[in-house]
Amino acid sequence: MGFRTDNFKYVLRLILPFSLVSLLLFVIIGFFQKTINVSWHVLPLLITYPIWGTIQQFLIIGLVTGNLNTLKSRKLNKLDIILITAILFSLVHYPSYWLMIGTFILALFYSYIYLKVKNLYVLGLIHGWLGALFYYTVVGQDPFADVFLKFFN
Repeated sequence: MGFRTDNFKYVLRLILPFSLVSLLLFVIIGFFQKTINVSWHVLPLLITYPIWGTIQQFLIIGLVTGNLNTLKSRKLNKLDIILITAILFSLVHYPSYWLMIGTFILALFYSYIYLKVKNLYVLGLIHGWLGALFYYTVVGQDPFADVFLKFFN
């Protein structure tokens, strides 16, 4: 399924350039939209969101991509598998168009990586970090405040 650590460093090196370019794009988009909203609230999310990111990667990439790749009744080519996974992952994030665009691009790349080297831990970790930073830069939202601070107001 991809819950493995033997290739952790290798997969991290594969994903790092994509992650750095993504982060740069987040900041550029956020700057022009005036949606950069970074506060200390991002810190708890950078710690906890990778857990949810790993769960999401398992549910979408591990199960969908993995099962479509091993489907015996109808053999799909890798590109079809990657596109189906990306579309599904994007639709799960409806109605936020920014999240749909971001997750579509993320799933295109992650599905390709998963089919190549299968490591859900790295995908989940980076998904969590990129996801948290995406909210605070591109979306201009504070998920920490939306979820936790409403109990204190």
